[in-house]
Amino acid sequence: MTTNQIEFNIAPVAECSVLVTLTLSPSNNQSSAEYAHYMAHFSDAIRQNLAPVLMNVTPAYQTILVDYLPYRISEQQLIEQLNNLLNHALSTFSSISKTRDTIELPAYYSPETALDLDRYQDKGLSLDEIIQYHTSQTYSVSAIGFTPGFAFMSDVVNELALPRHSTPRLNVPKGSIAIADTKTAVYPSDSPGGWNIIGNCPLPLFDHSQLKNADITQRPLSLLNVGDTVRFNAISKQEFVELGGGIVNG
Repeated sequence: MTTNQIEFNIAPVAECSVLVTLTLSPSNNQSSAEYAHYMAHFSDAIRQNLAPVLMNVTPAYQTILVDYLPYRISEQQLIEQLNNLLNHALSTFSSISKTRDTIELPAYYSPETALDLDRYQDKGLSLDEIIQYHTSQTYSVSAIGFTPGFAFMSDVVNELALPRHSTPRLNVPKGSIAIADTKTAVYPSDSPGGWNIIGNCPLPLFDHSQLKNADITQRPLSLLNVGDTVRFNAISKQEFVELGGGIVNG
């Protein structure tokens, strides 16, 4: 349906899943950050109001995947309730809904942690310029995926944009701050990956210890969630170590 130049399309995509797709009028000229605020607001509304019938709510750039319990609600009932709920959520969306505290992440940028410094040097950028560009932006979390707690953040300045490696690393160290095309992210755990590494964040980004106690109504276990705004603050090696960081060869 369409309301205030916003169109919701709710369609089944699997036996126990429906996909909510949000489309705004081109005249609205929404940025990726503004889309993320809408996605966060609507996802929170779904979790809070439909928790007894839900398994998972997964927001992305312009979609929300809703996995539900078919023995508690039928597909048609869920779609009807989602339509009503999202229209109400839209009517309550305001600048207040978009106001969230900015999460500040400490970042140690150095030849030790910037594993792809050479790729940027080939572009004519020094480490100091990388730091200046990367810390000058306020980023918006647009999606969570790849691994638990891996937050896709938009957008880096053009000077920092680089394509992924054609051959991914077999192991990227936990906390690695990375860039792929226009997105930036922090690897929440050791994992394979093809993004360009420019530094390391010593903070834990995902609480694996609470997985067994997770509840659909609770705040997600990831430090970063869709709709959050993030800034990176450069720190010294001493601060990095004091915050629990360690140097691992990638």
